[in-house]
Amino acid sequence: MMKEPDEFIAKGRLDAITDGVFAFAMTLLVVNLDLPEGFNPTTSGELLAALARLADTFIAYIVTFLMLALFWLERAHTKEEPETASGAYAWTVLLHLFFVTLLPFSMIVAGRYELVPAIWIYGGNLILLALTAIATTLVIERDTGHRLVASGRVEFSLLITSALLSMAIGVFAPDSAMYAYFLNFAGPLVRRWAIATS
Repeated sequence: MMKEPDEFIAKGRLDAITDGVFAFAMTLLVVNLDLPEGFNPTTSGELLAALARLADTFIAYIVTFLMLALFWLERAHTKEEPETASGAYAWTVLLHLFFVTLLPFSMIVAGRYELVPAIWIYGGNLILLALTAIATTLVIERDTGHRLVASGRVEFSLLITSALLSMAIGVFAPDSAMYAYFLNFAGPLVRRWAIATS
């Protein structure tokens, strides 16, 4: 039996702000792919060389866009949320969105500077995103009185693992650290394996 949470706000309002924040953050990412101000290439070689210098920023853009897409898809697939949001649910969602809004800044830092602190800022941001997503799931389960079938725990755990791996790689090879996040595409396989072994 589902217990009714104390109504704080209609869930539709939270869904609207969530979609808006994700859309804005995803759009804002591309602003960071810019050539130096006043750059006027006169040859194809100059243009291609300048674009090549954006490679690290472009990798950070791809990884960040895909991470945001994965988080948004996970939220969109959660069908067992209550129609009214308890105070705890609303605040965990808003805390999660806070870290979503920081991700474009983290991407700028990681994309422009191949330094350990830059990799750690980005990884820390993703870990906090995963932890707040898990917290949101736990609040939903508390408010509804049952465990969510598709809770995202496997995917969020994989993200935390890839972030920690990226941070470790960043100590030795900061220019390669972002590639650790591509492990997250193994999420569906890891979920199937977790279901099969449980």
